[in-house]
Amino acid sequence: MPHADHLATPVEKVPLVFMQYDQAALDAVYNQGQYAPHSEHVRRRVVTMSAEVRARLGEPQRIAYGATPIEKLDIYRTSRDNAPVLVFIHGGAWRRGTAKGNAFAAELFVNEGLHFVVPDFAFVQDAEDSLRTLADQVRRAIAWVYENAATFGGNRERIYLVGHSSGAHLSGVAVTTDWRAGFGLPNDIIKAAALCSGMYDLHPVSLSSRREYVPFDDQLVHELSAQRHIDRLHAPLVVLYGTLETPEFIRQSCDFAQSVKQAGKPVKLIAAPDYNHFELKETLASPYAPFGRAVLEMVNEAAR
Repeated sequence: MPHADHLATPVEKVPLVFMQYDQAALDAVYNQGQYAPHSEHVRRRVVTMSAEVRARLGEPQRIAYGATPIEKLDIYRTSRDNAPVLVFIHGGAWRRGTAKGNAFAAELFVNEGLHFVVPDFAFVQDAEDSLRTLADQVRRAIAWVYENAATFGGNRERIYLVGHSSGAHLSGVAVTTDWRAGFGLPNDIIKAAALCSGMYDLHPVSLSSRREYVPFDDQLVHELSAQRHIDRLHAPLVVLYGTLETPEFIRQSCDFAQSVKQAGKPVKLIAAPDYNHFELKETLASPYAPFGRAVLEMVNEAAR
C-alpha cells in the first residue's frame, strides 16, 4: 500500500516578488487602507478640521507658482514680520488631496510665528510625465517660496519642509535636489525637513499594485528615490513613522534614516507608538502629539 505522503496533493509555491512578499502581500503592505480600515473617517476629519481652521484664520493668500491651473499655493500668514516659513507637502497616494483640504495644521504654526504654505500639484493620473511632473512642481513651489518670501513677510533663510505619506516621498526628493544645478539657488535653501510616513526607495513600490496608476520606469525609480541620492542632502532630517503602519512603511523609514546616519548626516528617527498612517498625520496640528511636537522642536533646533 502506498505511503500516505505519496497521496498528498502537492502545494503550489507562490512566487515571491520582493523580499518575503508574494504579489498579494506586497500589494497589501503598500495599501495603508489594509492596515487602517477607518482611514476614510480620518480623511474626512482632516478636511473638516481644515475648513474650521480657514474659518478661524481667514482664507489664505493664494498665489501661482507656475503656469498651469493647478500650480498655486496657499499662504497662511503669521503676524510676525520676517518670519520663518513652513512648507507642507500633503499626501494622498499621489492621486488625491488638495491644499485647501490640508490647512488643518496652519493654526498651530501661524500662532507659533511661522507662515504656513501648502502647494497644490497635479494628481499622478493627470500628470504629463508621471511622478516627474509632481516632483518638478513641488521643487518649483519651494523655489518660488525662496525667491518671493519677502513679499509675504517671510524669511527665505528659514524655510522648513514637512511632508506626509506620498508628500513625504516628494519632500524626500526635494531635500535631495541639486538646487544649484537645477535652479541656480543655494543647495541649502531648505534648512530642515520632517518626513512622516513616507517612501524613500521606489523599487518595491513599483512592483506593487500602485503600478496600476503610476507609470513607473527604471529611470524614474532611480531619479525619485531619495535613498539613492543622500550625497545631495544638505538639511538635517526628522523621519517619523507610526508603529501601526504597514511593515513596508516602517522598514522604508528605518532604512532611510539609517542610510542618512551612515552617510554622516544629521537625522532623528521617531517611532510614534500606537499610531497608524492616518492618525499620525492628524497629530501635525497638535504641539503635544508626535508630529506637531517633532516639527516645532526641529524648527527651534535649526534656529540655534
